[in-house]
Amino acid sequence: MLTVIGIIVGILIIGTILFVNLSPQFGGKATEEQKKEYAKSKNYKDEKFVNTNEVKLDMSFGDMIKSLIGFLRKQPNSVPTKSLDVVKMDSLQLVNTKEPSTLYWFGHSSFLLQVQDKIILIDPMFGDVPAPHPLLGNKRFSTELPMEVEKIPEIDMVILSHDHYDHLDYGSIQKLKNKVKMFYAPLGVGVHLNEWGVEKERIVELDWWQETAYEDVKLVCTPAQHFSGRGFSDRAKTLWSSWVIQSNGENIFFSGDSGYSEHFKQIGDKYGPFDFAMIECGQYNRLWPDIHMFPEETAQAGLDVGAERIMPIHWGAFKLALHTWTDPIKRVAKKSNELGIELVAPKIGEPIFFQQDMALNPWWEAYEEK
Repeated sequence: MLTVIGIIVGILIIGTILFVNLSPQFGGKATEEQKKEYAKSKNYKDEKFVNTNEVKLDMSFGDMIKSLIGFLRKQPNSVPTKSLDVVKMDSLQLVNTKEPSTLYWFGHSSFLLQVQDKIILIDPMFGDVPAPHPLLGNKRFSTELPMEVEKIPEIDMVILSHDHYDHLDYGSIQKLKNKVKMFYAPLGVGVHLNEWGVEKERIVELDWWQETAYEDVKLVCTPAQHFSGRGFSDRAKTLWSSWVIQSNGENIFFSGDSGYSEHFKQIGDKYGPFDFAMIECGQYNRLWPDIHMFPEETAQAGLDVGAERIMPIHWGAFKLALHTWTDPIKRVAKKSNELGIELVAPKIGEPIFFQQDMALNPWWEAYEEK
């Protein structure tokens, strides 16, 4: 019996090693020359990127057991009662539209932004499971996307916040890469794109507070409090960030993934106020409070950056934490009301016009357990 168990364990170990080393999902690794470039950043120490503040990333063994039990235990309202309906988008309308700047949410933290005549994708994760293999994660809450990836017209820019699977998806990049003009990402993330067939000439990597422009669209790579990594040995080998997007007289903020910290106030002081801010709100837990915000902190972050309106993101698509799937939106709505900040919470695929009011419609209630 011990021999059989040993053989099974050995096969599992060998299989895991082969999968990690042979699967393209895990991305690329920086060269020594690239590491020398990263070393010029004050956010890079001992061949790893670091947060400004001391951040706890490792859970104790006891906390890991608690978390595992929580995921395995059946929880009420942890996922929608049925597949979420989405508002379908028309590719011809995107190409021919004369509408003002428009934003479309694909669920979680993925967006299509149409500003003037440009199409911009933000953290385009269009896969079914945010993991390196379908068996390693929970499926998307909706069986459809607002638009199939293949029908998205030519894309001017893809903006990436970091390399976690729920933000940077290998399958999505493979489908998109041949119709994207430029990719913008924090330092190091380009090694994955390059490994997946995107030429270096189409990749721009930035450190925190660095600015760049694509024609009349200005981009600023701004801080976040988080971490990165796609495998067992590459934690913090690439940088994570938030983004400022300015064009057509509009000022937009995208938080990426982040715990609550003073960087939101710093961004607001330097680049605010913002017409619209998409701010992380979901996948939080008291076991990892430094790297994901609680909903009340999301509303406060909106106030810190000086946003006229905020939209909670990082919810509505995947179960990655132990809270109910509607807990983020309910709590952030309550706190936003207390702070006097306008909240926008559209259905997936519903167009958002920055210059128009959007009444808060609790569409999620139709998918809750009664």
